[in-house]
Amino acid sequence: MIVDQITNVDSEFYAGLLQKHSGSFKLAERLMAGLRFLQEGNVTQLAPSRIELDGDKVFAMIQHYDTKPKEQGVWEAHRKYIDIQYVAEGQELMGYANLGHLQAGEYDSEKDYLLLKGEGSYVLMKPGTFVILTPQDAHIPQVAVDQPQPVKKVVVKVAVADE
Repeated sequence: MIVDQITNVDSEFYAGLLQKHSGSFKLAERLMAGLRFLQEGNVTQLAPSRIELDGDKVFAMIQHYDTKPKEQGVWEAHRKYIDIQYVAEGQELMGYANLGHLQAGEYDSEKDYLLLKGEGSYVLMKPGTFVILTPQDAHIPQVAVDQPQPVKKVVVKVAVADE
């Protein structure tokens, strides 16, 4: 998992790291396309919707919701997509655990959703914060910091493979 501020996307770190170590230049391009959309798009003004950036290879889901108590959170992971989750307004806690530290349930390949159980850590996500979650990163999104509150978030889905 990578946690950072969207204002840091222009640093040499992202372009260099993604191109050098991704194993796939196409994957690096997709990740950067998602980050650029978050950085350049006026996402706080967008209504809940799906926006295709590169068909099913890169797309953004604009979400508006109220956060929920920690005990209502559910551990999840994905195999086909990397998530870039970006908080535009409000704040929430993002649960994180390495997939190997949790007990896996059934995987739904149609929805690319793996349900898990166990314990992990939490990161505070304020406006401008994004996380990059790879297939080995289990997570619990939408967790309230203290009390439930409204959040505007964008989840960019980045295909891992060219299938």
